[in-house]
Amino acid sequence: MGYATPRMTRAPLPSAAPIPPLRLHTTGETTLDLIAGLGYFGRQRQAIADIRGALRLWRLGATLAWLDVKGRYRGSMLGPLWLTLSTAVMVAALGFLYSTLFHMVLREYLPFLVLSLVLWGYLQTLVTEACLGFTQNDSMIRAVRMPFSLYGGRIVLRNVIVLGHNVIVIFVVFVIFNAWPGARVALALPALLLWLIDSLALTMSLAAVCARFRDIPPIMGSIMQIAFFVSPVIWRPELIHRGAALLPLNPFYSLFEIVRAPLLGDIPGGIIWLSALAYSGVLLILSWLLFVRVRGRLAFWV
Repeated sequence: MGYATPRMTRAPLPSAAPIPPLRLHTTGETTLDLIAGLGYFGRQRQAIADIRGALRLWRLGATLAWLDVKGRYRGSMLGPLWLTLSTAVMVAALGFLYSTLFHMVLREYLPFLVLSLVLWGYLQTLVTEACLGFTQNDSMIRAVRMPFSLYGGRIVLRNVIVLGHNVIVIFVVFVIFNAWPGARVALALPALLLWLIDSLALTMSLAAVCARFRDIPPIMGSIMQIAFFVSPVIWRPELIHRGAALLPLNPFYSLFEIVRAPLLGDIPGGIIWLSALAYSGVLLILSWLLFVRVRGRLAFWV
């Protein structure tokens, strides 16, 4: 009795065709789509969907930001007001010292100094925390699927909360020296809105770059330290007689002046506003292009 020997034939390979998405179904209603070869417009749509998802979860971001502030000062008697107290002491010490060195009237110099130090403290803390925005949340990024822009919004919100505490120092100094800006304070509102937009763009950019290159945070710390001394933060722009026209080339000066000048009762010039908008536009474009490019890789970098 003979046995038939099975024959194995090899089917011809199909011609090159687009790879269909691999859809994985899990228990419940969760569906994971693995799509190969996303193009430029596909990454754009995913980045827009990420921002929309963060806007829908704004309550979660605000709650996390508030818990961050509470957790940072847990067990403290004054809580975030310790930062307010330290800011007040610094303003008082530097105000009396530099008003004597620069031969300026204390009544005119101290409101300028308190605004500059509070705004700079916000910016410096934002940069420091933005550099660790994704790497410090690596466990959450790997465990929970949330929009990446939500992490950036969380950092911005908690720094805005701390900035709100330091406004107390500004209010006290303005009361003591009767330095109310009047109706011109309304000109600072669009500048503050621009600051919020720039803060989110800067946070997302630094968080993404520092997740890939871990030596960027100390570099940014050195850059901020140099920028503090070369920018008109503790010294007034009027002290520079030669080269004053070059001050708008410093982005810190332009972005500070559009907020600081209205709060001091002045009106920022058109060149200052144009330079501030130009710097903000460049920052937004670069931040968006970077986020679109690296968004799909962030989970593998942290």
